[in-house]
Amino acid sequence: MVSAGVFVGLIVVVTILSKSHADRNVYPSAGVLFVHVLEREYFKGEFPPYPKAGDSSNDPITFNTNLKGYPDRPGWLRYIQRTPHSDGVLYGSPTAEHVGKPTIIEITAYNKRTFETARHNLVINIMSTEEFPLPYQAEFFIKNMNVEEMLASEVLGDFLGAVKNVWQPERLNAINITSALDRGGRVPLPINDLKEGVYVMVGADVQFSSCLREVETPQNQLRCSQEMEPVISCDKKFRAQFHIDWCKISLVDITKVVAVHSNRPDPGTGVLPDIGEYNPPSESLKSRDYFTDFLITLAVPSAVALVLFIILAYSMCCRREGVIQLVHHSSIQKSTKELRSMSKNREIAWPLSTLPVFHPVSGEVVPPLHPDNYETTSMPLMQTQTTNSTISMGVAPGTFRRLSVTIPLTAKGLSYIPN
Repeated sequence: MVSAGVFVGLIVVVTILSKSHADRNVYPSAGVLFVHVLEREYFKGEFPPYPKAGDSSNDPITFNTNLKGYPDRPGWLRYIQRTPHSDGVLYGSPTAEHVGKPTIIEITAYNKRTFETARHNLVINIMSTEEFPLPYQAEFFIKNMNVEEMLASEVLGDFLGAVKNVWQPERLNAINITSALDRGGRVPLPINDLKEGVYVMVGADVQFSSCLREVETPQNQLRCSQEMEPVISCDKKFRAQFHIDWCKISLVDITKVVAVHSNRPDPGTGVLPDIGEYNPPSESLKSRDYFTDFLITLAVPSAVALVLFIILAYSMCCRREGVIQLVHHSSIQKSTKELRSMSKNREIAWPLSTLPVFHPVSGEVVPPLHPDNYETTSMPLMQTQTTNSTISMGVAPGTFRRLSVTIPLTAKGLSYIPN
């Protein structure tokens, strides 16, 4: 396993080759990014070899890390492992309040091929630094990097070198690295090799350079509000390897930050006060009469329903409006029943549309429009309607001749039958 404290131009690496179960000690500095790599090769000696020659590196190994005696890690320490075939990384930025307090991290490696485990302890001894905290801090958002790629010592060293070239400080430290997903970012689509993005905070001992402050100009602020890239003169020094979103850069001068002190309540010891032994309720419970509850549940709704029924019956049977409605409804039902009975028992001539028809040219009999089994109940109640009209036709001047015309109105149309 490899531990590293990252400074500009200096990478301190402590490598431990022992495979024993002894505790491993690392000494990060407060306020400086701490990176510890959990190498799969280191733990492979704890597991039996892979059966196929040359494939020993294919063992899928995952890691679980937690503070000794607790289910999770300290709040400042994060862990990431992208796949079971890649190394795990512990990273974070300890603060001054952790100085002098050894932090024991239990590391458990799981071999998913053999289902065996190996456990080691990592003792983190946080050291104090005179330059902590650095007064000027800048946070960059790098769009084309994932957090595990940025944690690599070579990549992080290149980024700090580019920042030093722009900022020109005497001391420059990497303070913290945070994945964009931890800031509420969305998981990118698996197209075009999109990355999650990473926030990198660095600190220095000199004022921000003019290049870093270019993003604060009104022109660049307007471009950022319109979701356009601002014009930064020193962007070309990063563009070759790092795509920085300059609209998301944060410049903080902690010497001008007003400290806010909140009165927090005393958390106490976390132990409940001794109030004696717990006395459970007695097993002998008193009997309870549910007859009153039964009456309230059923009798009251029944009484309300009965009152409503009486009011409805009085309105329909005892008042004039209700009686008229009942008589009207009864007469409609009686008439409907009588008409249906008449339509079933009638013996009257069939409509002309159901009689045989002769073809006007050939003289052949054409079948009727309806067959013999035509449903009589679907025929109209009024088969035909005959209208007698008297038309006065002029025969001679001053005289008239009466002509009687009978017009049967059938279901299909009109027929003209002269008398």
